[in-house]
Amino acid sequence: MSPARTDHDARRHDVSEAVWQVLAEHGFAGLTLRAVASAMGASTGLVTHYFSGKQALVAHALDILEARTQARPRLPYPSPGLATLRAQVLNMLPLTPEGVTINRVWVCSWDMALADPALYAAQTARYERIRADLGTAVEDARRLGELPATADPAALAATVLSFTHGLVVQALFDPASFPPDRQRDLAENFLATVRLSARA
Repeated sequence: MSPARTDHDARRHDVSEAVWQVLAEHGFAGLTLRAVASAMGASTGLVTHYFSGKQALVAHALDILEARTQARPRLPYPSPGLATLRAQVLNMLPLTPEGVTINRVWVCSWDMALADPALYAAQTARYERIRADLGTAVEDARRLGELPATADPAALAATVLSFTHGLVVQALFDPASFPPDRQRDLAENFLATVRLSARA
């Protein structure tokens, strides 16, 4: 690899780190070319070398957010069915400082997604994928006899995601009332209720 290519890759990494720093501190509302340049201690001209404008910057920021979401430490899926469903729920909650930051940035992105058709479609597809993953765990639970055959995977997946996101928002806005231990307790109680409701 040529030195020029190495320098380019290193600089692009620096730019991406600065984009994440701005997102983590100020959300998408504070994400500007100037803010990224300031975080790098560089000129705005250098940043515009990588991004033609705000739209390109936002697209890159969302890519970084998705990559960090996928790369952060997660509970393993110990076995199919309800054990996996439990891990999926806990993995979405802001139980660590990194989880808090990632969830805060996702919540900040909702306003833009609601106003931009392309971002709206991407966010809609993302939630469809999450519900599908949750639904697969419910289907496995039915197959294993952990839930009755009459349990509706799509309906339960939507219910689980709705609960989880509601808890995420409460924990972000009132962390003192919803520390990690309480979030875990609420999640365990909710999942127990899901099991009982499905059997009823």
